[in-house]
Amino acid sequence: MSLIRSLGYLRVEATDVPAWREFGVKVLGMVEGRGPDPSAVYLRMDDLPARIVVVPGSRDRLAASGWEVASPSSFAQLVTAFEEAGVAVKVAGADELADRRVAQMVAVDDPSGNRLEFFSGAALDTRPALSAYGTRFVTGTQGMGHVVLPAFDDAASLHFWTEILGFRLRDTMRLVPEHIGLPHTDEALWMRFLGCNPRHHSVALAPIPAPSGLIHLMTETATIDDVGLAIDRCVKNKAPLISTLGRHANDDMISFYVRTPSGFDIEYGFGGLTVDDHTWVARQTTAHSVWGHRFAHGGH
Repeated sequence: MSLIRSLGYLRVEATDVPAWREFGVKVLGMVEGRGPDPSAVYLRMDDLPARIVVVPGSRDRLAASGWEVASPSSFAQLVTAFEEAGVAVKVAGADELADRRVAQMVAVDDPSGNRLEFFSGAALDTRPALSAYGTRFVTGTQGMGHVVLPAFDDAASLHFWTEILGFRLRDTMRLVPEHIGLPHTDEALWMRFLGCNPRHHSVALAPIPAPSGLIHLMTETATIDDVGLAIDRCVKNKAPLISTLGRHANDDMISFYVRTPSGFDIEYGFGGLTVDDHTWVARQTTAHSVWGHRFAHGGH
């Protein structure tokens, strides 16, 4: 059983914060929130104060992904699990807790150096997050979506995410190196899809180099019209579409991909599969998509 409830937030460092404000509100249909850092942009999807926090930085990168833990007791269990596994833990001080608007938080690095923040006791924003475009996002028990992170040691990554964090392996996909811009190798390259709640996967791990530290973030909307309207907004606002519309083979998501101002992609979708771990069987997916998802060069 995973102690992790869901993907809670992303913290992004950006060289062009105003571009993110425009992108988040006018393209993604999110709502600008308020926060303690006047130089940051806070993007809301629901009753959390921010699901994406963009802060000024010298380069564009994912600073951390934030993962919600259900309770103080689960949080204590998680810290103990890290300590027993020899994982270095950084405990948040008062300033960081105030900045994140949470009661407790620790930060660790996974075996590939991805910075992860685990928190409990998040403050909520009672003001409704009403999108100017009527966009409604699927969050709740499923969290804000999923992330695909670069990971290059398959065994170490699987041990960390499944044995320490308690995620469940939902699917595996064998990658063709040439298709992801890597030189040919006879060794198998595996992409792992891992879940911690009913969403098919909250994290996927792939041996794909990512200069920003993030391959993509997926956000899910309540209707297929939300997706179509977002495609129209991409065209209107000249946001770079990275793929055509398509349906993924493993989680059934109908989605497209768009490039963010920080260089990673956002998968924007509808209709993702939810699973019951009591009946789910982890298998190897042999196709990326059932249809569509024709990618421009460099998209994932």
